[in-house]
Amino acid sequence: MLIDISQEVFSCQGYPDDPMPHCRPVMRMVQGASYNLTAFSMCAHNGTHIDAPFHFFKEGKTVEQLGLLPFIGDCYVARYTGDITAEDAVFILEKAQKSGAAERILLAGDLTVTAAAARVFADAGILLLGNEGQTIGPVEAPMEVHLILLGADVVLLEGIVLQHVQEGRYFLSAAPLNLAGCDGAPCRAVLIKPTA
Repeated sequence: MLIDISQEVFSCQGYPDDPMPHCRPVMRMVQGASYNLTAFSMCAHNGTHIDAPFHFFKEGKTVEQLGLLPFIGDCYVARYTGDITAEDAVFILEKAQKSGAAERILLAGDLTVTAAAARVFADAGILLLGNEGQTIGPVEAPMEVHLILLGADVVLLEGIVLQHVQEGRYFLSAAPLNLAGCDGAPCRAVLIKPTA
């Protein structure tokens, strides 16, 4: 079973003050053109996207330097509401480890990753941490959590849509666009749940 966990780009959510996606028709068959052609612009952090370490570190890895390993493979979806504490992060990691999918963790629900939880995830050496919000950490002050995770080369997958996804193990495919030199990139994130 395939589960699309991506936002539609032109109606997506954005972080406050980030430029939003804009679509511009260039050629239209209804206006006599022989084909349709569309141009668009967007911020690298609109909708469902990844954050590379370069987002907060001058010498951090950029999108094309990350490779595909963090974005494709087994993952664990954990449901939570509220502030995730260090103890909560340990519990989530234990569940992910028992499922055999502790390298990539997706957090579902109305939650905030605290700095203490971020340290637990970073120390565990996970490859990717995802959440439904447009940023990891408190919306009003996300920098500390980003510094902890990106500083440990934990890639972030933000703006995913998990409200209809049950907790458990899945296969994740969330490869970002290959944008050289960029601090982030949009992606089409999909979960695959075995039917048997």
